[in-house]
Amino acid sequence: MPTFLFDKIVFGPVKSRRLGISLGINLLPVTRKFCNFNCVYCECGLNTTGKGINSLPTRQEVYDALEIKLSEMLQAGTKPDVITFAGNGEPTMHPKFPDIVDDTIQLRNNYFKSAFISVLSNSTMLHKPDVVEALKKVDQNIMKLDSGLLSSIEKINKPVGKYDLGRIIGQLKEFNGNLTIQTMFTRGDVEGVWLDNTTEDDLLAWETSVKDINPKMVMIYTIDRDTPFEGLKKVPREELQVIAKRIQALGIKVQISA
Repeated sequence: MPTFLFDKIVFGPVKSRRLGISLGINLLPVTRKFCNFNCVYCECGLNTTGKGINSLPTRQEVYDALEIKLSEMLQAGTKPDVITFAGNGEPTMHPKFPDIVDDTIQLRNNYFKSAFISVLSNSTMLHKPDVVEALKKVDQNIMKLDSGLLSSIEKINKPVGKYDLGRIIGQLKEFNGNLTIQTMFTRGDVEGVWLDNTTEDDLLAWETSVKDINPKMVMIYTIDRDTPFEGLKKVPREELQVIAKRIQALGIKVQISA
């Protein structure tokens, strides 16, 4: 199915199902997907999507692009609810991510002090202390955990290189609840392999992991845009509501997008 790439460093604002009016920051190449996950549902496609070199925008290029856009929005009277690090891959892979977070906080305070700063992350760079420190500075750390089973993560997220689920969960626990967990629920056939993270085994392992992490909120959602594989299916809202009740029973807030 058709997918798309973000062709600018700063894009939007767009209406986000989960975040409201969101101004996006893409720290990855604008000509191709660049990520250490190869999620079967990614709207940007797979890591082979796009052409060109793996050049990342410089810290100054990000600063300039964001300041220009915030200035334009201020003049137009358009206020963002949130400034979101997202784009064509995993934002925390950028070597200057901590510095760019500091710059973004400064610019946010200069132009729209009430806007939140969010990071959509796949949780894989938490072994880097400077990345963790930067994430703790933003208003919303939205960290991916699509299953509590490594076998399902390998099918759905297709990590590039070794992925230690136990270590990731331990690192997420070190946020002491100051984070949001995001989980994509889907099922279907991908190149002859059936995947489904809504099975009872998956849900029980995921629920146990969420309980251990004890986030302030969990965002659960299902596919809404084109994906690289036609065999993927949406999970009905009614099923998501049932899943949400399992987490709400733990005393954790849940947001559903379907």
